[in-house]
Amino acid sequence: MKNLNIYLIDDDEAVREALSLLLHTYGMRVETFRDPATFLAHVDPQKPGCLILDLRMPMISGLQLQQKLHERGIDWPAIMITGHGDINACRRAFKAGILDFLSKPVDEQVLLEALEAASQELDKILERGEAQKLLSGLTEREHEIFDLICKGFGSKEIAAALNISVRTIDAHRANIGEKLETSSVADFVRLQLSASGAGIRNTT
Repeated sequence: MKNLNIYLIDDDEAVREALSLLLHTYGMRVETFRDPATFLAHVDPQKPGCLILDLRMPMISGLQLQQKLHERGIDWPAIMITGHGDINACRRAFKAGILDFLSKPVDEQVLLEALEAASQELDKILERGEAQKLLSGLTEREHEIFDLICKGFGSKEIAAALNISVRTIDAHRANIGEKLETSSVADFVRLQLSASGAGIRNTT
């Protein structure tokens, strides 16, 4: 978790300083921003991390910030913090895909546990993105064959199902293996599950 990038966005300077100091004592990398607009102007999609968002901020709320990031294709795990939380706010946060909802003053151990969960979630998100990138390189026919391989069918069965020769299937399998950098059926299934988001929290 020490390698986790943490982006803290809160308009309260005292909160930013306190949480930043706390997390730095655990060796974590923390960048702080006083408002969502500043963060949006500096966020780098190539440096994924966990978001700690204040629920209520002037102009743009924490939930609105998360939505703006989603529109940019940035779906990093987010923890919402607030000094004005209520059941409805909590419900809206979870419905929007917020990983956790913490009340101020934030309990140290609770925050660390939330960040540990965020770190694991981010690993899954990044794995999904990498799997989707690899699979996007397959042709339509290769995708078709790949899916059948993942369902446990052998070359002869696939050839019969698609009405093409076994030699052609084997040639496609070789191309698929080269593009995915593995010929293992177990790896194929893992990639398929990762790309589909299986086991990843639904944020839609």
